[in-house]
Amino acid sequence: MVKSIGVGALLVLISIYITGCANIIPPGGGPRDSLPPNLVVALPKDSATNVRTKNFLLSFNEFVTLQGLQENLIVSPTVKNNPIIDYKLKNVTIKFKDSLEENTTYTLDFGKALVDVNESNVAKGFRYIFSTGNTIDNGNYNGHVIVAATGKVDSTLIVVLHNNLNDTSIYKNTPRYYTRVDGKGNFIFRNLAPGKYAAYIIPSNFSRKYDDSTNFFGFLNDQVVVSEKTKADTIYAFEEFKKIEKKIYAATNTKDPKEDKRLKYNIAFNNGEQDLLAPLEITFAKKVSIKDSGAIQLVDTNFVRKEGYSLSLDSAGTKLSIGNNWPAGEPFKLILIKGFVADSLGNTTAKSDTLSFYTKKENDYGLLEFKFPNIDTTRHPVLQIIERDQVINSYPLSSNQLIVKRYKPGSYELRILFDTNKNGIWDTGSFKLNKRQPEIVIEIPKPISVRNNWDNEITVTW
Repeated sequence: MVKSIGVGALLVLISIYITGCANIIPPGGGPRDSLPPNLVVALPKDSATNVRTKNFLLSFNEFVTLQGLQENLIVSPTVKNNPIIDYKLKNVTIKFKDSLEENTTYTLDFGKALVDVNESNVAKGFRYIFSTGNTIDNGNYNGHVIVAATGKVDSTLIVVLHNNLNDTSIYKNTPRYYTRVDGKGNFIFRNLAPGKYAAYIIPSNFSRKYDDSTNFFGFLNDQVVVSEKTKADTIYAFEEFKKIEKKIYAATNTKDPKEDKRLKYNIAFNNGEQDLLAPLEITFAKKVSIKDSGAIQLVDTNFVRKEGYSLSLDSAGTKLSIGNNWPAGEPFKLILIKGFVADSLGNTTAKSDTLSFYTKKENDYGLLEFKFPNIDTTRHPVLQIIERDQVINSYPLSSNQLIVKRYKPGSYELRILFDTNKNGIWDTGSFKLNKRQPEIVIEIPKPISVRNNWDNEITVTW
């Protein structure tokens, strides 16, 4: 049986053992120290069994400090109160507040908190292990976490394991174990007690519970059966509901009697040219409604009115889109007759206007020829083209080839959506209602560059 030793006595013993009568001032000069601190002595020793004390001492080969301990330290199994941890010179002391469970393996993972004093070298992933029973548990579990909607990684998430398998446990109980997701989306648990667990993904917060359906969350439909060789899993994180940002408007009690009440608008042509792939857009500073659709006329250079174009306002009422099957390289005029729109107070445009423009030419665009050598069309794949983290185009794939005749030059990211319900968009998951997993998106790691007046051949693999 290991007898409890006072921390003060331990510090004296370790100081004598490590430093003797040596000068404790860190030496100067010489080559730069690039090595992290190494554990020299631990009381009780690392991986000790039948531990009865709640006080521990770790001594290293150089002077150490602890940085960001609250964010980095993971104690497993989860304890109600984190232990009191302090440092001085080459020593780190640990004192548990809670009683330790019998026949339990404990690990203290310091993450990036343990640093040497001289050069701030981090002892990455330093772990101290002990057991209150006869053996050290050696169950392992690892896997990968992916954000379902984008195929990307979010290293702010954590993986939690509950030994209470009831579905309500993630809402009510503290997890038995938890670990971080690294920068590549990987996670690993070590020294787990054997048994069955429910695995979840949640943000790294104090409660470690799922208490906000607008936060990232993920779950496995099957239980995790922990052994020495537990199978790896991929868990997909999703937001069940999107956060609604509340708009705050500045209140004012005075109005300028000289305020210009006339509606103003803006049309942003690119060098006087209209994109063949997009509607012509008119933006307003205020919410408007179309007062007279006949007062918005798209005509040719002879003022002959065109047929087949459409008019629509966005949900905010500040953007008017004129949709048309634009021919390439042709001149147009847009006639806006006074009063074509009005705001809620009846204010309207001050005068009529006529704007001349050309549509872009065919050689302003590139042709895209995609090849998908390993595509599985039975999974209903959809090619998503991404610009500034927004999906700007989606193309359902029914074969291993896709040709897009016109595409705007630029740099884009690609994703593959596996569209389970075949509605053309990504659909989120739901745990509470029907345990429905989200649809899966794969991120294609290499972006593409589209050149104008060029046949851009792109092979997509993952």
